[in-house]
Amino acid sequence: MRIKDILKPENIVAKLTATDKLELISKMLEIVKNSPNIINSNNILDAVLTREKIISTGVGHGFAFPHAKTDSVKDVTVAFATTEKDIDYNSLDGEPVRLVFLLLCTEEQVDIHIKLLSRVSRLMNEESFREKLKELNTSEEIYNLFASTEETLLVH
Repeated sequence: MRIKDILKPENIVAKLTATDKLELISKMLEIVKNSPNIINSNNILDAVLTREKIISTGVGHGFAFPHAKTDSVKDVTVAFATTEKDIDYNSLDGEPVRLVFLLLCTEEQVDIHIKLLSRVSRLMNEESFREKLKELNTSEEIYNLFASTEETLLVH
């Protein structure tokens, strides 16, 4: 499964404003709340926050990857945002976050969940990719960068 096949421009926000981790996660869920895949957005917030309690999904290099497996979605649902300002996210490397990728899957979609975690993480390990993302101002520009970089860097 390719990122560009599930990440759509309507689920991307450039320069999202938030003041803290909880507000950031809540706003990421707002992006997808009208998706036909969403069954119960309150349960999804609980699932994401429960996952955060295990270990922060602020994985480093200014990137956070909040995710959950929950039966409050019908199918894989994702969103991406760049933030206007640094957000304290209690990241593993202690650095603030500016890039956020939300991944929601059903309990049964373990393989898809793991593959998407891996694909997105591999892209985000590229410093030039992260820096370009922060410079972009529209969802279409961000989507196009994901699509072109995925084609270049990742083997299908």
